[in-house]
Amino acid sequence: MLVYDITKQQTFDHIPGWLEELRIHADKNIVIILIGNKCDLESQHDIPAEDAKEFAEKEGLFFLETSALVATNVETAFTTVLTEIYNIVNKKNLAADGSQGNGNQASLLRKNIVIPSSAQEISTKKSVVRHSESFIIFVSSW
Repeated sequence: MLVYDITKQQTFDHIPGWLEELRIHADKNIVIILIGNKCDLESQHDIPAEDAKEFAEKEGLFFLETSALVATNVETAFTTVLTEIYNIVNKKNLAADGSQGNGNQASLLRKNIVIPSSAQEISTKKSVVRHSESFIIFVSSW
């Protein structure tokens, strides 16, 4: 999650640098969402949502405006990231099944994405997802 303060232009100006760092040092399948925080301060908007959305589209990022103060779109941001991670993992599983000649796509049907509440943990033999009120950590053994 790349978060900038919608009331301070300089925070948005730093996003391209942070994005470059992520793309250099993170896994190529990293899921990145651009978040404009403090949307509850509508009258103090310094970065138009249209500009941020255009930047996100150009860079292939998801985009949302949120308010941590009043919880606007916060859960949606985490759900978006988790859903995309789940989709990437499923694609990898399908590719692995196909390369092994298994061809059994039924094993991925009817899977649910579960978003744990604060301090809960979901664990499988290949990954652990932890969720707290302020951040999410995805630890993978792939």
